[in-house]
Amino acid sequence: KNQISTARNELESLQKSMQVCRLAGVNSVQHFKKIYVYNPEVSSMQIDWRMTKKGLNLMVMQTPSMKSSDWGLIIALSVLWGGAFFFIEIALRAFPPNTLVFLRMSLAMPPLLLVLKLTGQKLPRDVASWRDLSVLGMLNVVLPFILFIWGQTQISSSLASVLNATTPLWGVVTAHFLTKNEKATPVRILGVFLGVAGITVMMGRDAFNSGASILPQIACLIGTLCFALASIYGLRFGKSGMPPMVIATGQVITASVIMLPIALITDAPWRLPIPDFDVIAATVALAVFSTSLAYALYFRLLQSAGASNSLLITFLIPVTAIILGTLFLGEHMEPLQFAGMGLIALGLVVLDGRLIRRP
Repeated sequence: KNQISTARNELESLQKSMQVCRLAGVNSVQHFKKIYVYNPEVSSMQIDWRMTKKGLNLMVMQTPSMKSSDWGLIIALSVLWGGAFFFIEIALRAFPPNTLVFLRMSLAMPPLLLVLKLTGQKLPRDVASWRDLSVLGMLNVVLPFILFIWGQTQISSSLASVLNATTPLWGVVTAHFLTKNEKATPVRILGVFLGVAGITVMMGRDAFNSGASILPQIACLIGTLCFALASIYGLRFGKSGMPPMVIATGQVITASVIMLPIALITDAPWRLPIPDFDVIAATVALAVFSTSLAYALYFRLLQSAGASNSLLITFLIPVTAIILGTLFLGEHMEPLQFAGMGLIALGLVVLDGRLIRRP
């Protein structure tokens, strides 16, 4: 009881010190021989204390907040990656999954290399950086793209979109266990489930009536786990100071190198017939817009908003697909789709924490 009472008193003292620092414009406070940083841009701060053999140990855990520029990047990425489902559907008419993954990466390299040259940025030359980029390329490109594109050949695109929307759920779980400052809270978990529920309602019953086997669905779920792990792994590049464009380019290069022998062995692409113009156009658009440009924006968002917040894009991808279908394909919005979009918006508000304070 005495230890608990002492811990509570010290915690109150630390909170008061934080308030004094906030009023004085100071961003740190010396406490228990440690420096605790106060960041006014952080939406929530959780202070935890634990009794150890050396005495009381206090920890300050912060969850990154979302700025207006971050929301702009999320909307842009939802359009680019929402269009990717459309491009993939057309490209699969002529290309097998592994060949399509290789073409997507290899065609995305020239625009990224050109941007690096124009901006005066250079690729790393040390072995350690390329080792990290290879791991990122495997987690964020090779494994999930193979799993999702193969799965989409056997299940409907609606069901694939619903499964892809589970990525933030994996993101919250992996960030909780693998990071120090993005711990899951009841409010954040509620926001994730609201978003997933909104996706399910928006796609309707047809998403689950494709009669597909369980294996492609499991493959897509494993792919979403890979995306979440890649977001966590990508945080190390922010600490290294490597620019986002260099990260995106290095990831695409390593993924292309990994996919080349896989495509040659599994698909024998030299035996494929010459594709039609629409397939070629869709493949180029998939590489340039939904890969080159999208990755450059994504890594900038990851460094600014954090791993869990960056995964909110998956909530908006199906919404963007429906809007584009309505505007350019003559499709119509159904009442269930409006209801699902409302749940998604509510989930985003909860996760962002602007209107609901996270504990």
